[in-house]
Amino acid sequence: MEQFIYPLVGGVLIGLASVLHLLMQGRVAGCSGIFGSVVTADGRKDWRLAFVLGLVAAGALLFGSMPEAFENTLDRSLWAFGAGGLMVGFGTRLSKGCTSGHGVCGMSRGSMRSIAATLTFMAAGMVTVFLVRTVAGGAL
Repeated sequence: MEQFIYPLVGGVLIGLASVLHLLMQGRVAGCSGIFGSVVTADGRKDWRLAFVLGLVAAGALLFGSMPEAFENTLDRSLWAFGAGGLMVGFGTRLSKGCTSGHGVCGMSRGSMRSIAATLTFMAAGMVTVFLVRTVAGGAL
């Protein structure tokens, strides 16, 4: 049952956080853009730093109270995780948004650009999983 509860609660919290962010900032919650603003030298750190620190603090609190929710059952190398992270970062720059900006906020507003971006990154993810599991034999 836990495999259904955790994602459900997480999805509801993501939705609520997105709505609150839109109401408080008047902007969609595009996490990659917010994070990018914090780590670049463009000077727009104001509320963005608090947003990123809040994400980290919430994760740390959850890990401290429910470490089983973070159990990693994947047998992947650190290299594979790093490569995956770089590809996701490249994809968010290429599509000018991420799963939170396009997938959660943009699609809920009916944005055709966000629908196209979400379909594209979901398809790319599916192709990647297929290739890793069949061509590479799941060895990455």
